Order: sequence, then C-alpha cells, then structure tokens
Amino acid sequence: MTRKLVALDIDGTLLHHDGTISHAVRSAVRAVADAGHHVVIATGRSVVGAAPVLEALSLRDGLAVTSNGAVTSRLSGGEWDIIETVTFDPTSVLEVLKDAWPDAVVAVEDPGVGTRISAPFPDGEIMGPVEVVGWEGLAQIPTTRLTFRSPSGTSEDFEELVERLGLHGVNYAVGYTAWLDINPEGVSKASALEQVRRSLQVEPADTVAIGDHRNDVEMLEWAARGVAMGQAPDEVKAIADEVTATIDEDGAAVILRELV
Repeated sequence: MTRKLVALDIDGTLLHHDGTISHAVRSAVRAVADAGHHVVIATGRSVVGAAPVLEALSLRDGLAVTSNGAVTSRLSGGEWDIIETVTFDPTSVLEVLKDAWPDAVVAVEDPGVGTRISAPFPDGEIMGPVEVVGWEGLAQIPTTRLTFRSPSGTSEDFEELVERLGLHGVNYAVGYTAWLDINPEGVSKASALEQVRRSLQVEPADTVAIGDHRNDVEMLEWAARGVAMGQAPDEVKAIADEVTATIDEDGAAVILRELV
C-alpha cells in the first residue's frame, strides 16, 4: 500500500458547528490512520485549541499543522512538541487596524505560552491562557498569528474592510463571521504541509486534503486531491478538485472511507 498524507481541517470539516464530531467521521479518521496513512490535522486553531480535537479523534502520534501553518508540532503519546514556528512583527499591521472597526478586539498568539488580547473576546473563542494587555501591549513580541474580531460585524463586512485597508506583507483569511486571521507573509497551511510531506517522504501525487473555507484554499491547491466540503463558499469549491457532501452529511467521512 502507498502511504498517503491526508491533511484535514477541523472546524466545518471534522467538527460540526455545535462542537461535536460524528461517529461516522471519528471512525473514518481512525480507519485511515489504522490503514497506515499519515493523518495530519491542518487548522487555523492554536495548538491548545487543536489538542482536545485530536484527543477526541484518538490521534496521539504524528504531526499537526496549527495557526494556519505558522506552527508545526509533533505529537507523541498525546504530548505536544512544537518543532517549528514562523513569526512576524505585528506592529505595522496593528497600526493599520487601529480604529478600523468600532468594537473590534485583537489577539496575538505566543505558541506554548498563551494569547495576548486587547480586550476580552466572546466566551469560548480563545482557548488556553489569556492575558489582557490592551492595544499597546500587543506589539511587544513577534507572533505566529494575529486575530482581528468583531462581535457585531459579518464576514462580508470584513471582506470589504480588508479590501479597503490593503494589508501588505502578510497572509490573511476572513472566517465565516467577522473574524480575520493574519499570518506571516508566505505562510499558509500549504507551506507547512509541504515541509511535512518532505519530512515524511510522501510523493506529491499521494497527498489528499479536505477543507471548507478560505484559509484552506492554498492547501486544496497544494494537494494532488483537494476536496472542498459541500457547504464551502463558491470560491473554495471552484479551486478544489472535487466537492464532497456537507458537514451535516459527514462529507469528510465519505472521502476518508474511499482511502481504505
């Protein structure tokens, strides 16, 4: 059997919107791993945010790409070891974003330590240790990811905002809500997965990726078989090699079962 690298997004791909993972998806992920394929989680979540999901999937060994590609970790026996981080100085981005949206809050990530925030986020949105440092304290350290969030806006609002602001020298993606993730320039799930692929000595033709949103575009283009979830935005479906069923129909499980 040819071992494949199977890259899986979490939210909207494996994890339902209510925070649950269906039995069909959980068993399909396990079947792929048991068959000897390399299952690599590739998520916008932080290491802390991804950990409970991997535990729920019974994935206790291997590699994981988090923070939209800025952090790569090795998982051994359920313990995390961060093996690579890519950071950037958020100062210039913060200057552009300051006062850009009335009730916006900002978070900067410090892998292995926690998250610094300008003001409290809605409950449950930031996992792990959090320190409120105000706007001035956000630029004190290089970060792997900056998150700009508005409880009152929409994703359409933020798409227009990004166009208006003209962010340069970074990678960014707007979420399903008024949520904007900003990463170092050139960093994406795809850039990190390419390094993982090489380290695992998997051929490019043996790569599969499943995702559902804009921060998955580069990953789906990178994979030999890029699969968009059925509820993905049209621009994500357009670049994918194929489209599976929606998250509510366990679309990821459909593809995973084909691999075994």
